[in-house]
Amino acid sequence: MDTGIAVTSAASARRVGWRFVLVYALAYTGTWIALLTPVVITISLKIRELTPGDAAGNHSLVLSVGAFFALVCNPLFGRLSDRTSSHFGMRRPWLIGGVIGGAVALLIVARAESVALVLIGWCLAQMSFNAVLAALVAVLPDQVPAGQRGTVAGVIGTCMPLGQLAGTFIVDSISESLLAKFMVPALVGAAAILVFAFALTDRHFDRTQPVRETVSWYWVNPRRYPDFAWAWLSRFLVVLGTAFLTTYQPFYLTEKLGVPASEVSGRVFGSMLVQASLVVALSLIGGRLSDALQRRKVFVIGGAIAYAIGLWLIALADSYTTFLVGMAWTGIGHGLYFAVDLALVTEVLPDRQRDAAKDLGILNVTNALPQSVAPLLGPAILALSGGDYAWLFFTAGAIALVGSLAILPVRRVR
Repeated sequence: MDTGIAVTSAASARRVGWRFVLVYALAYTGTWIALLTPVVITISLKIRELTPGDAAGNHSLVLSVGAFFALVCNPLFGRLSDRTSSHFGMRRPWLIGGVIGGAVALLIVARAESVALVLIGWCLAQMSFNAVLAALVAVLPDQVPAGQRGTVAGVIGTCMPLGQLAGTFIVDSISESLLAKFMVPALVGAAAILVFAFALTDRHFDRTQPVRETVSWYWVNPRRYPDFAWAWLSRFLVVLGTAFLTTYQPFYLTEKLGVPASEVSGRVFGSMLVQASLVVALSLIGGRLSDALQRRKVFVIGGAIAYAIGLWLIALADSYTTFLVGMAWTGIGHGLYFAVDLALVTEVLPDRQRDAAKDLGILNVTNALPQSVAPLLGPAILALSGGDYAWLFFTAGAIALVGSLAILPVRRVR
């Protein structure tokens, strides 16, 4: 019996209910709470505590090297998930093992007494949580029929900003304990992922499927699959634009807008609240409209353009209030783009039945690679501009705009 394909085909023909969507979204949100809270704020706090004189440089080093591990591990764990023949299914073992490893790794970061140990712990955290992400993203084509994917992807599109918002709220609510600022978000995220892992009716592997050479784990031929290649490039450029904001927001607030260090976590929470509110609204609306109109590209292109506008407004900001206006525009753009882009990608996958997690893992490189590229490009842009953050965010906006244009050549999706 062709178990893997049979399960997938049955799932693809059956609409999913809101209970599934809710638990799925909570697991995604929990993953981002655990993984992005350190990126947005707590690693910078830890680095400032350890090396106050060279915080920016060490912060960039830790994030860029950690992002490299995410880049390598996401397709790897996706491929391994596609070939997992466990009695418990293809995705569940990676969800459970990844979240346990991630929580332990964040404990290492929180208790570290040197930047080197922070770096080691963060690399382990990226490896572990990217195993979780590789399994989670594959659930969409595994379980959700094509006609419902825009709606479900729209809900999933709200999870990253909600995770950032929840994480910053948790950190801002905890008084002085840096250990708690790391571990409470990690444990909240772990609980949400474990609930989904045990509730999931998982796929099972078809043992008759051939295993390809290892190099294919990291490669989709752009000549054979140009639509996937263009979708990959578009997402890489848009996420690179967003990575500048994620990486440099705390430093922007302190060094350009003059926010005291003691108020940074509260201001970051305020900006995340503004952004997340609009992401949620636009994701839900955009995803449902995309399914109803059977159109993907117009929402993806419009979202990237709106995000570019938001970054340019941030570049021009001279107060926290005008900064929030720019964050609002990034929320509109993020909601439209990421709500529909994932649904678009699932429709141009080279082999959804056999290699969904691997190919989506290659797509997820676009989430990890920019987190490494932005910390490398950022210091160079700041050095060339004399430390002017306006040029940093003008550049980020231009990159996001080019990302909107990269989706135009996609042909298989309207």
